[in-house]
Amino acid sequence: MTTPAIPGRLPAGATQEGDGIMIGDGPVRIDAFIDFLCPFCRRFELSSGPALAGLLASGQVSLVYHPMNFLDQASTTRYSTRAAAASGCAADEGRFLEYAHALFADQPPEGGPGLDDAELAAIGQTAGLPAAAFTACLADGHYLDWPPYVTTRAVALGVESTPTVLVAGSAVRPEPRPIEAAVEKAARAG
Repeated sequence: MTTPAIPGRLPAGATQEGDGIMIGDGPVRIDAFIDFLCPFCRRFELSSGPALAGLLASGQVSLVYHPMNFLDQASTTRYSTRAAAASGCAADEGRFLEYAHALFADQPPEGGPGLDDAELAAIGQTAGLPAAAFTACLADGHYLDWPPYVTTRAVALGVESTPTVLVAGSAVRPEPRPIEAAVEKAARAG
């Protein structure tokens, strides 16, 4: 299998491989593979978000979100790709986590068009993003080639569904307690 070329534009905070957004610099790495249209990812974010925030705040972890486009076919407007690209615009402004959480809180149902760009921009404002810069990034499609790359890389790593969570490279259930336990174990081993 050939490795896909890294897109010409990557969001701020992208991993060295360009396939995710790195938050924090703690010693234990958590990788979260998500799709903004995935209802199970919404449940993961709403239930595990506070635990992940606590682990980040304590300096125990570095958290990498991999916004994928698995569910593009479940919308009529490639919503997964557009929402993931918008999250890249939010990363440029240092607000990836806030924007990702807001996208999940306002998640549209599968099977429809998803949110349009004006709605994605409005969510950005509620997440504290500067309206002009964020809206311009959305309008020019700055990161539309990034989510397919992220997805191709994730599939090559063996990710078959979202959410998939890895702690120190090992898969764990996408729930707060298993994640926290895996972080503790990895910290002791490290």
